[in-house]
Amino acid sequence: MEPTVTRVDATLGVTITGVDLANLDDATWRFIEDAFHEYALLIFPEQHLSADDQVAFSNRFGDIEILRENAKAVPITNQKPDGSTFKPDEFRFKALRGNEGWHLDSTYMPLAAKAGVLSAKVVPSKGGETEIADMRAAYDALDDVMKERISDLSAYHSLYASQAKIGHKVEPGSGYGYHTKGAPLRPLVKIHPVTGRKALCIGRHAYRIPGMEDDEAVQLMEELIDFACQPPRTYSHRWTPGDLIIWDNRCAMHRARPYDFSETRIMQATRIAGDPASELAPTAMDPLVGVFEPSTTNR
Repeated sequence: MEPTVTRVDATLGVTITGVDLANLDDATWRFIEDAFHEYALLIFPEQHLSADDQVAFSNRFGDIEILRENAKAVPITNQKPDGSTFKPDEFRFKALRGNEGWHLDSTYMPLAAKAGVLSAKVVPSKGGETEIADMRAAYDALDDVMKERISDLSAYHSLYASQAKIGHKVEPGSGYGYHTKGAPLRPLVKIHPVTGRKALCIGRHAYRIPGMEDDEAVQLMEELIDFACQPPRTYSHRWTPGDLIIWDNRCAMHRARPYDFSETRIMQATRIAGDPASELAPTAMDPLVGVFEPSTTNR
């Protein structure tokens, strides 16, 4: 069976049917890889991959980034081992709420991710969608004045800072916080290492711009996010169990949408590590290290 490709109603993304991701031949894999670079978001309905099969598929794109507990595929879920769901005052609840802000994966680590892979196991009755935003089209749509303004700017990225914005203090050394060794400094305009297209490198983890007053930097980055994450540059995926999506983290932001946390949502995640040649960022000790306190501002 030949793959069938259907464009979604956005500047990025296609739905691909007629493929079995657990049993790919070389020709089909090359087709998928080319589509990944062209469309930045691939949607595969009704795959129902096991954790091992999802890891094997993800490995075709590169090495797997270990998310936690030395696991290559991990559940992203609000469900506890006893079957109950997390409450608002619990760490995992706050971490999940952080995912509801537009972001790029692992930009707060020295090596940012190449791609994210997510599949659905259990979904709530409503809500819980995953939204993807095209940072290539967003950059292209900027006027020349803004393109010139941001052409040489970079921003620090921090999980401590982004979680503090939603009232969650991440303790040094926990999770993926990297501030004890320095904050990655990334250009606001990124050149894709394969396609050569320019894309915005922004999102909730970006928090300071060297040489700019903090208030001005925050205002600029919020303006860019608000501009970028608008139709036709966004796609919202309504999950059905068995669906799998993969997005190019080098040029697409994403976020989870809210849902009733008394209902269970179980996703299976793998993350492809970036190539150091293009995704490794220099780190610098920012003067705000260690002073991120929870805020009532939710961005």
